[in-house]
Amino acid sequence: AGKQQMEPVCPEVCLFMTICILQVFVILPFNFLQNLAWAFGWNSTSPIYNLHDEDQRVLLYACSHTVVIHDIFKNCQHHLQGHCSVISCLCVSEDRRWIATADKGPESLVIVWDSYSGIPVHTIFDSHPEGSGVAAIAISHDAKYLVTVGAADVQRVCIWKWTSDTNIPVSSAELLPKFGFQSYIIFNPRNNKELVSNSQIQAIFYVWEEDNNKLEYSAPCLTEKTFNKIVGKISQSIFHFNSPQLLSATMEGKLVVWDALSPPISSLKPVKPHNIKAIKLIQLQTDGITVLTRVDGYVVTGDIRGHIKFYDSQLQLVNWYSHFKLSPIKMLSFSKNPPLPPTNKSNYPTDCSLHGQFFVVRNFIIATSDAKVLHLTTDGTKLEKLLLEPNDAIYAITCHPYQPLIAVGSLCGLLKVWNYRERKYLVSRIFEKGIRSLAYNSEGSLIGAGFIDGTVYILDALSLENEIPEPFRYSKSAVTLTGFSHDSQYFATADASFSVAVYKLMVRNGQKVWEYLARLRSHHKTIQTILFGVKLDSNEPRLLSLGNDRLLIEYDLFHSTKDCLEILSMDRTDQGALPKYMVWYPPITKESFFLICNSVNKLKLFNSTTIMCRKTLLGPAYGSPIEQMQILPVLTTDDLQKRYLVFINKDKVGLQILPIDGNPHKTTAIICHPDGVTNLTLSYDGCYAFTAGGSDRSVLQWEINLNALEAAVSLGGDDLIPFYNQLDGGREGEFYRELEDYFYYSQLRSQGIDTMETRQMSTHIPLTELPFIMRAIGFYPSEEMIENMMNEIKFSNYVDTGKLVTEISLPDFIKVYINHRPAFGQTMSGIRNSFQVLGYTNKKGEKAIKRDDFLKLLQTKGEHMTEEELSECFATLFGLNPEGWGSEPETFNMQGPKLFLEQELPEEITAEIFTAEILGLSIPEEDPMVPEGQGW
Repeated sequence: AGKQQMEPVCPEVCLFMTICILQVFVILPFNFLQNLAWAFGWNSTSPIYNLHDEDQRVLLYACSHTVVIHDIFKNCQHHLQGHCSVISCLCVSEDRRWIATADKGPESLVIVWDSYSGIPVHTIFDSHPEGSGVAAIAISHDAKYLVTVGAADVQRVCIWKWTSDTNIPVSSAELLPKFGFQSYIIFNPRNNKELVSNSQIQAIFYVWEEDNNKLEYSAPCLTEKTFNKIVGKISQSIFHFNSPQLLSATMEGKLVVWDALSPPISSLKPVKPHNIKAIKLIQLQTDGITVLTRVDGYVVTGDIRGHIKFYDSQLQLVNWYSHFKLSPIKMLSFSKNPPLPPTNKSNYPTDCSLHGQFFVVRNFIIATSDAKVLHLTTDGTKLEKLLLEPNDAIYAITCHPYQPLIAVGSLCGLLKVWNYRERKYLVSRIFEKGIRSLAYNSEGSLIGAGFIDGTVYILDALSLENEIPEPFRYSKSAVTLTGFSHDSQYFATADASFSVAVYKLMVRNGQKVWEYLARLRSHHKTIQTILFGVKLDSNEPRLLSLGNDRLLIEYDLFHSTKDCLEILSMDRTDQGALPKYMVWYPPITKESFFLICNSVNKLKLFNSTTIMCRKTLLGPAYGSPIEQMQILPVLTTDDLQKRYLVFINKDKVGLQILPIDGNPHKTTAIICHPDGVTNLTLSYDGCYAFTAGGSDRSVLQWEINLNALEAAVSLGGDDLIPFYNQLDGGREGEFYRELEDYFYYSQLRSQGIDTMETRQMSTHIPLTELPFIMRAIGFYPSEEMIENMMNEIKFSNYVDTGKLVTEISLPDFIKVYINHRPAFGQTMSGIRNSFQVLGYTNKKGEKAIKRDDFLKLLQTKGEHMTEEELSECFATLFGLNPEGWGSEPETFNMQGPKLFLEQELPEEITAEIFTAEILGLSIPEEDPMVPEGQGW
């Protein structure tokens, strides 16, 4: 169609075609975990709505950054995904057609969804550029307008005509901080030009006019002096049926009545907000009111005792529900359609009037503070329990070893077991203390549970009853990690006081009983992993622990006795980075390895016998380092040679193809819990990954699509192409040409610069030249890193050939360089942070280090250096060593190393002097790819 005259295409069609193309060629190949199969739990800090009619049970609620439409009867969920931050508020239109959601975060979104199709119909980007996202949202009665309240310190109220194609509010106003944090807002059902919002201390009334787009508001004074009575904290506000009156409920059980001092002539004309005053304070009930709403001519309250009361327009009590024994009411949401008139077969309760008429009101759902959701059928007063979810953070999840079961434990003490294939809740138990960790044994018959007070339970996996008469209480801090040995003979825990405890299955009087064996404070920083394994020469279990103190400790279970846990070995895994997690590397190699991830986005393979670091590899870089990882299980022997690693970092879950080699195209990730993911577990068949969201009180079930990931890898190129692309400028760039020059110069250097003999040209260089090329191209590894590089290359073919490798080719060098160099470059902010820690504030207000202290640090901390070594280094940096390292400048020979250093270095060294004058480096202020706190 190149030469043909084309008809102009409208922008909407172009956008649609572009989206379709992106979905086919870009989005779909990377859709490895996009299918959210199920969402367990709900964020009980946000509202929950009854979405459909009387005879249905369809709920709408937020779960992390996903909106869930949950059909209870059909046992299915529809997920509305589009937010990148945790959803902070949502609302629905009166006819339940339109859903509006908003989040809190740096790139806050407001999205309007069609509830019938689940399609987003309008998105408002950066609705509150002042930061922190949206704190409250509401939709007008006619569904034409939205109102949002920002979550910044200085809140802004914006009214949006979302049916238009603009992202500019039709009206807005800024609120003073003295009004308190406004967390609730609604439109007047009779007039969408009037609104009311409130904080705990202040109600604010708004009037806006579409003609001039002006939003006026008034915050009338309401204190204890207003009525000479205690008012209490305001919970919610509504517009009364008798406009222009308004009502505000308080946590003292009182109702504040607001009215206009000079009401307008027409009821449709907005009231001037400055005319609104508090005219009456009514002691409506003795219990604090948590919910205030209106329906079918009634004012409805929910209180802290779990009671629900209905009042007429004169605030006379009509009916109440007080016998359900509920926790404080958090939300009331009524069905979409009003009820039918009562018949002779109706079983409605009677009201409080003298006539005792039927109390007819539409069905509604009740959400309580303990995260229970119940449905009340008013005809017959039938209360159904729809949801019972955790109302506190979730840290503990674990999957059954051979059945589709997942156990979820919360800090509120609720332990639930689900069948995740059938989406059915099976059994639960409520403890008086919070659950911090869980683990199934290998047979799936027991669950080990660790609690925040240090208590340890061993439970029957089916009934959740105690398997031991009394729980173990040997720790006074939270039990953060638990695990069983492969033969279920040992159970180990780690707690927040850096101790490891071991429990053993004993036979007493012909009965198998669990007994405490020993406990040891083996680490001096947080324990990141406890790991059971199997010895290579026997079927005996191994127990290891890895801590933030960089120690990998193996325990001698065979020789450990009562109250004495023996240590078999203790090794350091890192020089500067902090280890994060450890797993057994799958048997896809001839050697047995541990795989350890650390805080600088590196993955390290350690020989499980010698604990030698055999390989260092670049880990997935998705904004933060890996926090936890698991090897994806396989069910058939055909899949044993094709294995995968599932990992989580700060807010994402990802998948990595094994073996790991540093190819970035072999890994991908997706946001799972924007406020932080706390745990990861995998289904026994490798089909699902489960992530716990901590404070968002939810567990998400992700369906794994391996074919999509394999397709994504093929797009990244074969062989060395992915590694060349990680070099600055690629293979055709200046950096690669410079690297080639250094590589071939190294061949000349290894054979002698001044030799007259015939050169032996080769594609390899001796390993002894490797550190010099690394430093020449701008990577300055420590001596320990150099040793790890050498070992990695030396022993790369040892298992296959029995010989050590003594030279390296350019392609292999590039792989080693890519995997060992820092994942993120140095930044001035990172260097300044180091000086902040090590230095003092000088007269100019800068952080600096005195010269003597600077030299002392270099000689006593980290890898120690002598004065001579320091002098040689600084002489080379100052250009006094034309031959480079190993040659002594004339001034050094005459003055000695100490005097030389004192003359060449300034008395006071700042971050700027260190980088520009001493190192001679041009370091950027900030690197956009560097996560916070990972600079230097």
